[in-house]
Amino acid sequence: MATVDLVYELDCPNVEAARANLLRAFSEIGRTPQWCEYRIGAADLPLYARGFGSPTVLVAEHDVAGSEPGTDACCRLYADGDGATGVPPVAQIAGALERAAAGGAGASGPGGRRSSFAAAPAIGIAVLPKVACPACWPAYAGVLGALGLGFLMDAIWLLSLTAIFLVAAAGALAFRARRRRGYGPFVVGLVASPTVLIGKFTFDNDPAMYAGVALLVAASLWNSWPKRRQTATNCAACAEPPQGAEA
Repeated sequence: MATVDLVYELDCPNVEAARANLLRAFSEIGRTPQWCEYRIGAADLPLYARGFGSPTVLVAEHDVAGSEPGTDACCRLYADGDGATGVPPVAQIAGALERAAAGGAGASGPGGRRSSFAAAPAIGIAVLPKVACPACWPAYAGVLGALGLGFLMDAIWLLSLTAIFLVAAAGALAFRARRRRGYGPFVVGLVASPTVLIGKFTFDNDPAMYAGVALLVAASLWNSWPKRRQTATNCAACAEPPQGAEA
């Protein structure tokens, strides 16, 4: 079952209405109401829930309105028909719950897997032998010639391509990092990228190059590894909805 969180500011006037809308959304899809609550600024606020205003409802670690984390604004507004409201509409919450239950987009954190795939081209190009090696020329010539890319036989192009893909891989590790494993994988990727380039093209040192590739693989796996749900010590509704809340 997808995780559901309510993020709020302690003195926000819209928190009770957000709880009521959560209950109605669960009722609409026929599920037992169950969620956790986190106060903005609290020490136990998970990384993926930081940067949102109050109140915010997250389903499978994603904002039901599709917003990205910002600057922890005290209050936020939601589009509701022709106007705006201070609480997430029931339809938005219910829709997010249904998509998560069906395993749809955003339900299982696909961003982490995509970032791992983004590192694959960089890893593949990095482990290719340099074109300067005469034994590799026939293979390069055959493949690249068939694709009309014979100019890539020049070693400078291989260096450029490797650098481009490494930058793309590092960027993928940084993209939406706060919703996954934080910036740790990105930092490892930053260390891995120059290690690959220096080992492969500066010193022609295979151990250094493969060490960089290993770091990049480790960063990708770390970034995409499913994150265990963090249980809040002050969770107000982890087991059941608050007493006396509207159904």
